[in-house]
Amino acid sequence: MVQQQLRRRGIADERVLAVMGELPREAFIPAAGAYAAYDDSALPIAAGQTISQPYMVARMTELLQVAPSMRVLEVGTGSGYQTAVLARLGAQVRSIERQPSLADAARATLVALGLAGSVEIKVGDGSLGDAAGAPWDGIIVTAAAPAIPAALREQLGDGGRLVIPVGSRAQQDLIVVTRLGPADWRETNDGPCIFVPLVGAGGFDA
Repeated sequence: MVQQQLRRRGIADERVLAVMGELPREAFIPAAGAYAAYDDSALPIAAGQTISQPYMVARMTELLQVAPSMRVLEVGTGSGYQTAVLARLGAQVRSIERQPSLADAARATLVALGLAGSVEIKVGDGSLGDAAGAPWDGIIVTAAAPAIPAALREQLGDGGRLVIPVGSRAQQDLIVVTRLGPADWRETNDGPCIFVPLVGAGGFDA
């Protein structure tokens, strides 16, 4: 996976490559689908959600520029795989999941991998962010929004980065927002992608 899907497609952050080479992706996938854990594709998990394609996890993590002790808000815990990658890179992660069953399963997996001390998982509407913990050094959104939620933009700290898929339900672009000052943000487009929709006040209707 690391050599064929990540390194060959331009992922250059050696820390990201090392973590994804060590993390057991099959631990985050239902047992019936574990044979496909390292395939170059997104895979179904419970509650109609997916675990993202390995390349997309690596690219979003690389764009976030994770540093040790960085405080990261993740919107959309899902199976907890992206959460685990961030935690293994040294981030302190607060992750928000809309589906209680997914949140419970992700907690159990992360505890089994010894990452409970680096991660807090909450149930709620992640499209509203988590103002109580703001400002965040980084925010990563693992579902597609029709536009960049204002709450997430405002909760970034100066110099912080927000990585989020934005577009229609059918196709999106991966957008990176960097906060440069109190009312100054820069947006860059990293190219097309496809994610499940972000449901909530700052996303799509259920």
